[in-house]
Amino acid sequence: MRNYDIKFVNQEITPFGGLSLFLKMLEKCHFDEHLASCSLPQQGSNRGYKPIQIILGLFAGVWCGANCFGHLDVVRYDAALCKLLGWERGADHRAYQRYFNKFSQAINQRVFSELFEWFFSELIFDNYTLDFDSTVMVREGRQEGAVKGYNPKRPGRPSHHPLLAFISDVRMIANYWLRPGNTSASTNYLSFLEDTLSRLHNKKVGLIRMDSGFFSGDTMKYLEDNRLPYIIACRFNNRIKYSLTHETAWVELTDGLDISETTYQSDSWEKPRRIIMVRQEIEKRPKAAGKQIRQLELFEDEEDFGKYRYSCYVTNLTLPAKVVYDTYRGRADSENRIKELKYDFSLDDFVSHNFWATEACGNFIVMAYNFMSLFRHALINSGKRQFLKTIRYELLSTPAYLGKIKDKHILYLARSLKTRKAFLNIWEKLKDFSMPYNTEKS
Repeated sequence: MRNYDIKFVNQEITPFGGLSLFLKMLEKCHFDEHLASCSLPQQGSNRGYKPIQIILGLFAGVWCGANCFGHLDVVRYDAALCKLLGWERGADHRAYQRYFNKFSQAINQRVFSELFEWFFSELIFDNYTLDFDSTVMVREGRQEGAVKGYNPKRPGRPSHHPLLAFISDVRMIANYWLRPGNTSASTNYLSFLEDTLSRLHNKKVGLIRMDSGFFSGDTMKYLEDNRLPYIIACRFNNRIKYSLTHETAWVELTDGLDISETTYQSDSWEKPRRIIMVRQEIEKRPKAAGKQIRQLELFEDEEDFGKYRYSCYVTNLTLPAKVVYDTYRGRADSENRIKELKYDFSLDDFVSHNFWATEACGNFIVMAYNFMSLFRHALINSGKRQFLKTIRYELLSTPAYLGKIKDKHILYLARSLKTRKAFLNIWEKLKDFSMPYNTEKS
């Protein structure tokens, strides 16, 4: 290693010069104007930060890698980034917490219904697939709504159990409700579905997919009454297990994978419904998804119960059974969205004691995710599904400082010669970017 000394310079340099691309996209979307029209809670003090600064600061912090409220100071202490945003000073992390405490259930419903409705009205897509899922967010403190419930990774720990709606076609999130940890997957689902559809009121639903947590007669009846196509994974009970293990008309799709169908009517249902049944031989497909029905669990005279893993789906589609099965398998991508929200956007780490403050912050993080997804669609437009961590490494982490030539501000970026062209290509695309945006272009 060379022998060297250190010196300091007075030039204000930011390590996140690439954030200028995302800020320019928000400007082209007129995000601040629409945010101001959503009747956000206002600060009571003249010294309070404007709501738009709080929201943009949260976006910038999450995109730059902040994992909790305390990490949002990364924006406050970055003088060059504050200048780029036009702020005299950045907000302390406690200012974010105080501001989100102003949100209530009614404010959340009003603000985010308007904000999400505007966002999706500016995207051109139709006949879309809507996936519903829930997840568990473990809590360490005594936050409101954090109670013991279903928690597979840390049983007995308090948690929240949010509900999410995903638009599979554009890999975006249409709705997010925070719920106490002791709620089941289908709790308040019908209200959540109505709220989600109202945000996408000018678009047609092509298909709704749900896991077994939403398997109930009320859910299916509502979807059928509103003429909504659906595929829902079945929750296994003894009658469904009997149908699976005593089915004889299996059709082999590939080695070790068989499919069949039947009709099933629960005691609480008013009519029978179509069931698609799938079994996969464990020896030939050791990584197969599904549930194994153990030998002797139902009937002692059967010997092959343990050879297969079974899956079962109820649907109102009239498509061939294989098409229904293949179509449902695409729902697994929603699990990737949840992982990205947790690991890259730290959705489960931004938590306040106030329940509605936590939900409000979570909704803004979901909106930051949607804008990042829009950025990937419109400006990166790569065949690779790049996660935020990759984008942060390749684009955001660009040392830069803000200068001025005559009356024009210039952002000087430190990029290697090999990567400058890709950066400039995105900058040039931004000049032509506008809303509404046709997602079919990407």
